Amino acid sequence: DGAMIDYSSVPANIDESAIRSSCEAEKISPEDIAVILAEMKAQLVAQSRTDALVIGSDQILVCGGRIFGKPSTRQEASETLDYLQGKPHHLFTSVVIFKFGQRIWHHNALSTLVVRSLSVLEINDYLDILGDAAFQMPGCYQIEGIGAHIFTSMSGTYYDILGLPLLPLLAFLREHGLTSCGDEISE
Repeated sequence: DGAMIDYSSVPANIDESAIRSSCEAEKISPEDIAVILAEMKAQLVAQSRTDALVIGSDQILVCGGRIFGKPSTRQEASETLDYLQGKPHHLFTSVVIFKFGQRIWHHNALSTLVVRSLSVLEINDYLDILGDAAFQMPGCYQIEGIGAHIFTSMSGTYYDILGLPLLPLLAFLREHGLTSCGDEISE
């Protein structure tokens, strides 16, 4: 871990798709949906780890007014990449911290990316190489690896695009003397 933080990762098993759909039906903004999901994840883990600082994060992708979640099938991943071609899309990334069951801090980040034009063959080859990692992010890409090849532009911090606004998080931890702590991170 390059951030030199001692942590453990605990999955927060919430129904992201159902929550996102409910939020969309209520006309909640994509940025606020990211906050809600990050908060729900952290809150769930915080219920069983009241002694820990619990960090939760989430990411919402928006393109052309449409909200994308993580694809659950290869076909869905292919359709997502096809849709994103040539259009700017926005990643709203949120991180929250809970302590003693209460939210004590949050940060929101916005990144804008453009996927280049891709042929059907390029999309299939890309998904073959990426494998199951395509299902871990709403945009089906992995900028730290092969995903860098599919973009024409990116704005935003590298860590924000990866899914965790690490720089503001580390600043918060330093300000509170928590730069080396055994904390829970929910995903």
